[in-house]
Amino acid sequence: MAAADRPFLSGIILAAGASIRMGRPKQLLPLGDRCLLQHVLDAAVASRLDEIVLVLGVQAKEVREAIRLPDERSIRVVVNPDYAQGQSSSLRLGLRSASPQSVAAGILLGDQPRITRQLIDRMAEAFLAAESAIVRPLYAGASGRAVPGHPVFLARRIWLAAEQLEGDEGARVLMSAHPEWVTEIPVDGEPPGDIDTQGEYERAVDTVRGETIRASGQIEPGRR
Repeated sequence: MAAADRPFLSGIILAAGASIRMGRPKQLLPLGDRCLLQHVLDAAVASRLDEIVLVLGVQAKEVREAIRLPDERSIRVVVNPDYAQGQSSSLRLGLRSASPQSVAAGILLGDQPRITRQLIDRMAEAFLAAESAIVRPLYAGASGRAVPGHPVFLARRIWLAAEQLEGDEGARVLMSAHPEWVTEIPVDGEPPGDIDTQGEYERAVDTVRGETIRASGQIEPGRR
């Protein structure tokens, strides 16, 4: 189906937070050859999303200067002056900034660098097939316990309900209040976890370094 003939889907990347637990803006942390936020942005750019709304907040100028935006994609950068009021304020701004053509918005978190184009596209197609108000992935998890995660797709018809959220409330509040709105899509493996602490960041750095070494055909230190 040609892009002009298919339903228009927006992607909203929430990347405005103050990174209180990290103690420094995690959006700017180096991870491989890119900053942390760039990993999320690149996955969204490569996906079938028709536009991307990037919501910045803390140190917005520095973050904007650190990321690369491709010229060939529709990417709108908006700055949330109320980011200290919590994630709900960024979600509201992102939804208000989306195209009038959009039938739904896929919500991505700017601190989940393990998100992939394939996962975004799978959830997008699942949303279009399910005709539910909300679609989210349900990860198998290493423990065998199902773990819900992102990206979460919200149909335009419930955006007004999202406007009522406050503080750090996200879409999970809507899903708890209206389980009948939700379709969950089983996904193998672990969710693309948040990077909130220094320890989580260091583990992410080690993972990316190991992937880079294996891709280059080199021998990892200690594996001779």
